[in-house]
Amino acid sequence: MNISFPEPTITPITKPFWDSMEQKKFNLQRCEDCKHWIFYPRAHCPHCFGNRLTWQEATGKGRLKTWSIVHRASHPAWQSLTPYAVGIVELEEGPSMLTHLLIRAEELHYQLPVEISYHVLNERQLPFFKKRGGA
Repeated sequence: MNISFPEPTITPITKPFWDSMEQKKFNLQRCEDCKHWIFYPRAHCPHCFGNRLTWQEATGKGRLKTWSIVHRASHPAWQSLTPYAVGIVELEEGPSMLTHLLIRAEELHYQLPVEISYHVLNERQLPFFKKRGGA
């Protein structure tokens, strides 16, 4: 059986994020009016509803808020990788993002310092996270 991994949905709003991923840069939107960082990409700031959003390079660092170990994947292509961890990382800039974790289950804990790790899947760079300072 040859089942490919699902691709991210790329729109005119999300395209700058995915373009930066290809260069192994972690760019997020930031509101020029209220200065909040924003993730996921969107047309308006969710804090002040301003539309002066710019793309700026973020640290790629954060702390683990919560996680889950996946034993039964929601897409057949991911099933061959089970079990794997997914979690919500609170980025240093403020927003949180759901991501794949490259951390063993026994090492996961609340507020674990993590950092971005770029991985190619279907010839596309994806933002996974690993323990900060880990391999």
